[in-house]
Amino acid sequence: MKTAISIPDDVFRDAEELARRMKKSRSELYSNAVREYVARHSPDAVTEKLDLLCAEGGPADQFAPEAGRRRLRETEW
Repeated sequence: MKTAISIPDDVFRDAEELARRMKKSRSELYSNAVREYVARHSPDAVTEKLDLLCAEGGPADQFAPEAGRRRLRETEW
């Protein structure tokens, strides 16, 4: 989708320089930046993904408790 936005000149210059260094188009740079920003500000999406991982369960469920026990045995109190 084509869109027009207004941004400060210094932000534009920094973005242009970054796009050049990364060998990306301006559109790709802005798309990636907005995608990352949206993901970072969507805590429900992160929570849903973590919930799915936790719901899967399996052998990894015992990893943390066993690793904790091993660490405690190795630690001088």
